[in-house]
Amino acid sequence: MKKQKIVIALGGNALGNNLPEQMVAVKSTAKAIVDLIEEGHQVVISHGNGPQVGMINIAMAELSRLYPNFTVAPMSVCVGMSQGYIGYDLQNSIRAELLNRGLEIPVSTIITQVVVDENDPAFLNPTKPIGRFMTYEEAQEQIAKGNKVME
Repeated sequence: MKKQKIVIALGGNALGNNLPEQMVAVKSTAKAIVDLIEEGHQVVISHGNGPQVGMINIAMAELSRLYPNFTVAPMSVCVGMSQGYIGYDLQNSIRAELLNRGLEIPVSTIITQVVVDENDPAFLNPTKPIGRFMTYEEAQEQIAKGNKVME
């Protein structure tokens, strides 16, 4: 039987809500992924990052509250940061599991970008909150800057 190319999509929530949970999740996930590789399949992994990008965004916002001159990274940079650290953890866990099984197979992480239409009607009704809770005054300040705020 011809071996298949398999795309695995991991939801951000499946990776945990903090770094220790993520480390546990990627280690157990790596074992299942390497099982497929060991069977001869080519594997590509894609992942979500909702909780992770939220944690980065919250950290940036809190830092800016402590240091008013600190510039908060835009959401696009926070997304790239989350892709990098999730990919890094997955890559290391998969590589370690491969080596534990005596398999010398390279593992790579790729950071991706997506272009969206800023006029997409979906942006008029945001449904997924990202970041920390704000006071009324902070929310008004963000709205004045042209940012969307959910109640």
